[in-house]
Amino acid sequence: MKIVIIGGTGLIGSQLVNQLQQTEHDVIAASPSSGVNTLTGEGVKEVVTGADVVIDVSNSPSFEAAAVMNFFKTSNENLLAAEKQAGVKHHIALSVVGTSLLQASGYFRAKQVQEDMIRASGIPYTIVHATQFFEFAGGIVQMSSTEGKVIVPDAHIQPVASKDVVRFLAKTAVAQPAHAILEIGGPEKFDMAAWISQYVNATGRKLEVAADAHALYSGAPLKKTH
Repeated sequence: MKIVIIGGTGLIGSQLVNQLQQTEHDVIAASPSSGVNTLTGEGVKEVVTGADVVIDVSNSPSFEAAAVMNFFKTSNENLLAAEKQAGVKHHIALSVVGTSLLQASGYFRAKQVQEDMIRASGIPYTIVHATQFFEFAGGIVQMSSTEGKVIVPDAHIQPVASKDVVRFLAKTAVAQPAHAILEIGGPEKFDMAAWISQYVNATGRKLEVAADAHALYSGAPLKKTH
């Protein structure tokens, strides 16, 4: 079976390539560095020709609302059209738990457009929703920092290790299309401020972490659950 991984050199993609290459399947890592650019369309038709499964774990290089919408809309137009022409049997995309509930965020609006395009494509599909990766704690610090303080929503988060998401995607790749959303999350729910404080302390940063009920997460408000 030929499996093409779009975004095959990123955090998830590179691990997924390594795991699937240990099987009997023909696995191809596709990214701009390998001459495959879903945004421009370069190399897309060629790489999906003869593919049985395409797994899209790519992400926008910019989280600015217009740029991220353009990335997911244009990339999926190019990718899905090429897959349909090639007769791909299973399209798998990695998305985020709670996407439909976080539409105040330009990023999550773009992810929703991606999911809607996949459903409307006619290609057998599975959409995998994952909670935030443990590895993205540093990214949360960066996007939530102001004047030496890290202000995060007063909410809970259930982070998951990227390696667990990779294992889940690898199993999905060799299963039948679900024609639905499958979810994976971490085993433990954390108060977001407490989790980020642990990360800040572990990395030796001199930052104060505080929770604020009005703070936004990627531009969207979060509700605290119990």
